[in-house]
Amino acid sequence: MKMKRRTFLKKMFGSLLAFFGLGGGTYYYARYMEPDMLTIQTETIKNTSIPESFQDFKIVQFTDTHVGFHYSLDQLKNVVDTINQQQPDLILFTGDLVDKPHEYTWDEDIVSVLEQLQAPHGKYWIYGNHDHGGYGTEVVKKTMADSGFTVLQNSSTAIQKGNGLFYLAGLDDVMLGRPNLEKALQGVDPSVFTIMMVHEPDYADYVKRFPVDVQLSGHSHGGQIQVPLFGYLVTPPHAEKYVEGFHELGDYPLQLYVSRGLGTTRLPYRFLCKPELTVFKLSNK
Repeated sequence: MKMKRRTFLKKMFGSLLAFFGLGGGTYYYARYMEPDMLTIQTETIKNTSIPESFQDFKIVQFTDTHVGFHYSLDQLKNVVDTINQQQPDLILFTGDLVDKPHEYTWDEDIVSVLEQLQAPHGKYWIYGNHDHGGYGTEVVKKTMADSGFTVLQNSSTAIQKGNGLFYLAGLDDVMLGRPNLEKALQGVDPSVFTIMMVHEPDYADYVKRFPVDVQLSGHSHGGQIQVPLFGYLVTPPHAEKYVEGFHELGDYPLQLYVSRGLGTTRLPYRFLCKPELTVFKLSNK
């Protein structure tokens, strides 16, 4: 009988713990402690084409909450409070709001949490594969709209401050959507600083051919479980090459940042891979 992927991963995790001589305390830590250890990752995006009016402009990215799979609204509320404490200028969500849209109980509770997020230059989001999965496309879209978020689905918008602007673009999900990069960049001046949101990070190998300065992604969960000498245990399709952190690609070059995200999927564990939200500051110096 063919073993299910989740069962295989669980058995592998248990075998690795045994191999490295790690016992029940490590299992408890990975299951009940580290998934709740929210990390604020601070990064600087440097590019000489960033307008002077955007110097020290603050962007917060959060991603992959997977509400419903061992991730509660109370945890999401804590993230919202933490994001607001950063006083962001712009908030970006890069996909996978709930784990299984067809099983989740959709009500006003999740809207009441997400609508508390505040940023003077707006709140934007893109679809992840779990948002389209389980017939979630329309209900997730309505929930995010009711929460004050604007979807960028193969589209872009100009973010303006003072006499300057940059472009923010978003791609439909690569796995279950209909991504169209050319459409997303339609009308975008290639000489203007541009940030692109793409759920799946490995798509950067295609994005790097276009005049995009920064790609922000999630999907990988940072491997979710990282084992010394072994590496990343959980790397989903389209997140196998670029798993976490900054990468520089192509001749342009494209800066790719991959967030470890907040929730979990398949297995309710994190090990040496704390959940994160990311605070970016823009700099032209």
